Amino acid sequence: MSGNDPFARLPEAATFTVTSTTVTDGEPWAAEQMSGLFGVPGGKDLSPQLSWSGAPEGTRSYAVTVYDPDAPTGSGFWHWAVADIPATVTELPEGAGDDTGSGLPEGAYQLPNDARSARFLGAAPPAGHGAHRYFVVVHALDVENIGVPAEATPAFLGFTIAGHILGRAVLTATAEIPA
Repeated sequence: MSGNDPFARLPEAATFTVTSTTVTDGEPWAAEQMSGLFGVPGGKDLSPQLSWSGAPEGTRSYAVTVYDPDAPTGSGFWHWAVADIPATVTELPEGAGDDTGSGLPEGAYQLPNDARSARFLGAAPPAGHGAHRYFVVVHALDVENIGVPAEATPAFLGFTIAGHILGRAVLTATAEIPA
């Protein structure tokens, strides 16, 4: 595994809690969160169930991102990005990140991932490349609307939210496909 820390150069932020019924921090993704779209046998590309609590006072919205810094791209790989989740929402059901965002709350929207599809794309590390980490992050923000176009990249969303972040809740999943 790489020592890549995706938070190393980002502003400090308070921490709060994110939990999931579908992923355990530090453990491998289930088959449901692997990518059938990218040919992983049994993969279903279902976004994980997420629940969060303890966000900092003043939180006016959330963003959720899933990022693999270990992808062999030179820039990692963004699997999912959701913006403008209302501050009153503290849970997303498994599968919320389907093609239509059917499980997302009103007002929230998905940005295209690095495969240019506005949905959750499950894990699909190259066979034999070793273990990859997937940072599942709920970002607590000080604005109701982040003002990022729906067709923007997750990296642009990340750049924009860096100036509005109050808190960060992180789960890290892993995946490895043998050679």
